Amino acid sequence: MEINLNRIDYLQVGVISQKTMRLLPALGRKATQKVAVADHDGVITCFGMKKGEAVPVFKTLPGQKITRLDLGGALGTPQEKIFVCAGSEVKGYTKKGKQFLSFEANLTESINAMHVSGADLFVCASYIYNHYCDCKDQDYYLSGDKINDIVCLPAENLGRIVPVLACQDRVLRVLQGSELVYDIEVPGPPSVLELYNRDGGTNGEDILYGTVDGKLGLIRITDSSSSSKWEIDNEKKKGGVLCIDTYDILGDGVKDILVGRDDGTVEVYGFDSSNEPTLRFEHVLLESVTSIQGGCVGKESYDEVLTATYTGWVTGLTTESQQAEAGPGEEVKMSRETQSKVAALRAELDQLQMKVVQGREKYQQTAQSSTAVSAMPVFSINDKFTLCQDDASYSLTLEVQTAIDNLLLQSDVPIDLLDVDKNSAVVSFSECDSEPKGNFLLVTYRCQANTTRLELKVRSIEGQYGTLQAYITPRLQPKTCQVRQYLIKPLSLHQRTHTIEQDRPMNTLSLVGQFSFAEIHSWVLFCLPEVPEKTPAGENITFYFQNTFLGTQLEATYCKGEGHFKSDNISTISILKDVLSKEATKRKNNLDISYDINDDSVGHTLKMIHPKLEYQLLLAKKVQLIDALKELQVHEGNADFLIPEYRNILDESAYLLEEYKKQPAHLERLYGMITDLFIDKFKFKGQNVKTKVSLLLEVLDNYDLDSLMNFFNEA
Repeated sequence: MEINLNRIDYLQVGVISQKTMRLLPALGRKATQKVAVADHDGVITCFGMKKGEAVPVFKTLPGQKITRLDLGGALGTPQEKIFVCAGSEVKGYTKKGKQFLSFEANLTESINAMHVSGADLFVCASYIYNHYCDCKDQDYYLSGDKINDIVCLPAENLGRIVPVLACQDRVLRVLQGSELVYDIEVPGPPSVLELYNRDGGTNGEDILYGTVDGKLGLIRITDSSSSSKWEIDNEKKKGGVLCIDTYDILGDGVKDILVGRDDGTVEVYGFDSSNEPTLRFEHVLLESVTSIQGGCVGKESYDEVLTATYTGWVTGLTTESQQAEAGPGEEVKMSRETQSKVAALRAELDQLQMKVVQGREKYQQTAQSSTAVSAMPVFSINDKFTLCQDDASYSLTLEVQTAIDNLLLQSDVPIDLLDVDKNSAVVSFSECDSEPKGNFLLVTYRCQANTTRLELKVRSIEGQYGTLQAYITPRLQPKTCQVRQYLIKPLSLHQRTHTIEQDRPMNTLSLVGQFSFAEIHSWVLFCLPEVPEKTPAGENITFYFQNTFLGTQLEATYCKGEGHFKSDNISTISILKDVLSKEATKRKNNLDISYDINDDSVGHTLKMIHPKLEYQLLLAKKVQLIDALKELQVHEGNADFLIPEYRNILDESAYLLEEYKKQPAHLERLYGMITDLFIDKFKFKGQNVKTKVSLLLEVLDNYDLDSLMNFFNEA
């Protein structure tokens, strides 16, 4: 069953955070609902719809930035009290706007996740979880990595409180009191949690989760274990999941799953006969969807999907038809309501234009005064720099509350810029002085009018580390610019994983010295992505990583005074040895470094590179043939005389060219990895083989895996 939803914009507030818009319970079965939304200006706006107009119920005064909004109330009654958190304070308001609670949690960091259930309040700062009952401290837990969201299984169903934390290290942590009961591994860093069916399902044990890399899943949580009910992969490379809700928008009696993503995609998943989720509706807004709710807002009896986006737009996707229908030979006539609405909008637009003209004149007069000081306009930027597992590249997403004029990217390390289909900006490359100034990349993106969101992709080279800088200039007067910096780490293509294969041939690097646990943790944090900034609790820690490009592995175990690193790739060990010894020298720490090299690991790594290299060589050969084959086809009038292999190349020519364009310098990248592997193998044996690199490149030009492995062994 497919569904047709029509977009309708209700109103705009300030910039808003994730999960800061909720629908208050309806008074009648089909009555319209009030909307509560909170923004970065600290303002809570509660409004309802009357005759197509947004009518405010109440609006609070500005204050500290609000990071979460939740609804609560006594268990078993309508959840219509509004709770918000700003900084380390939680405030409560009635549905009429009267404040009844102001509770200071006394946390050193701002609250970034909150859940309210009856008299129980659950709040999380970066690594800390706190549970309060009637504003009295109950439980506390220190997480091993950043907490992104929290949800609590319904106490009225289970008879006990079961909080679940979504943590950045790809784990859901199930707590009881202040203790960890068990953790659940999920396929990506979880960004949002929501109770299935808003009540945890039949048994109150089902939780929906969404991940930073766009995956979606349902997990059943029991006393001592969990089971995954289903999981939806992100095959179409859509944005990360920011918000989820369940509501029967299809009207088939089964609750559907509503999903909002950070690339502006809104999705509705229905369930088929086998109880598997199926995509039934998709709509793309131009900015990230921070909150999503199902309900009835615009008109009685018409269900809709209500969304709130980063720049503060509250938008409905309603089942109500927005177009007047005309019979044959008739003109479409606007209703009086619509006509008066259009007239009011035109009058408002004229007033705004007058205000802009007056403001500009006033600014010009003030600017000419000798004592005038030009104030810099302040604007918010929502940025994200994440490693994509599928293509081993970094995705940089920049979202600004106003239109972007241009973006300048500068990097002091060599990186490749990859094509992004969604990006419509005009790209200009500038020449760089890489030698004296360490300037490897200088690129300008000139954006089209009304572009508020820009997505870029870059691929780094492991072993080369530094900083990528983005200079963002919006369409504001006077001209102003903000700079954002992103670290490219030495082992930038490595990603945290839960387990590794222990039967691979491993190389080991061991460090012993007079360093603290915090010091060696800071060195590991400097080298590898996805490592928590806070030093882990306890005396030692083990992290597992996987190289997203090659699939090689790394195990890092360290404590005060010693560290051990194992990898099936010699180059990884070589990079770690160089960087860690350099960092230790900076801090005047003497290190005793030892290593154990397994020669079998070289052949193992070459075998892992082989499929990628073979594919790229074959792709390059096919692309070289395309022009000649097209010429033959034109000359002969058809391609029937060609052998099937060549006909296949012609048929797939568009795809092959697209694939070739997508992978700039891919072949050179693989050649570089093999060359580094060759140099690193002999470096650990105390031999310099840089003079033999030209011979290695000759072998690669006539590539064959056996001859390459023989060259490595005989050299």
